Amino acid sequence: MFTGLIEEIGMVQLITKGSTSSQITIKARNIVKGIQIGDSISTNGVCLTVTNLGEQTFSVDVMPETMRNTNLKNLAKGSPVNLERALRLKDRLGGHIVSGHIDGVGIIQNFQREENATWVTISTSRKLLKYVIPRGSIAIDGTSLTVAYVNESLFKVSIIPHTKETTILLNKKIGDEVNLEVDVIGKYLEKLIFFEKEENKKDSINLDFLRENGFC
Repeated sequence: MFTGLIEEIGMVQLITKGSTSSQITIKARNIVKGIQIGDSISTNGVCLTVTNLGEQTFSVDVMPETMRNTNLKNLAKGSPVNLERALRLKDRLGGHIVSGHIDGVGIIQNFQREENATWVTISTSRKLLKYVIPRGSIAIDGTSLTVAYVNESLFKVSIIPHTKETTILLNKKIGDEVNLEVDVIGKYLEKLIFFEKEENKKDSINLDFLRENGFC
């Protein structure tokens, strides 16, 4: 579990690619402090398990499913990545609850400056946009941000100078992919509502229903 508050920008030092998977070694000065093999680190919003540690590096294995559904497949040697260590129970939850399980990717459509802020427009699929609401939370490459605008094909966030300096979002270009994780609360509510409706449908088919419709 993470907060979406990026602790450090790391740098990809080495990528060893299989046919559909990869092992990535990342250079990071602060993130490795207190980390052990087996711990989780959010890398561009993806929850990955540390498999090897150096003085200023850590390595992770990325399985084929993660490669297919995130922008980690686009990383190369020298690519910057957003990093966050797993949440400790005694920490302040300054962002929102982020699981590190990516729901899909978005495409950067536009950047627009407004005084000290930068608007970022991102398009994504309708199956993700149904969970995105104005003033709601979304994690973009692991960064907890507030949605300022949404319609049927895209949403917008506004980036303050601090976020610009401490994350990689504004280093990206129009057309780049970003990892998206929608607010987990919306997904759970949808599941509960859908489950209840399905259960009600099942319960409505009983002997009385069958008799009324000529089956008995």
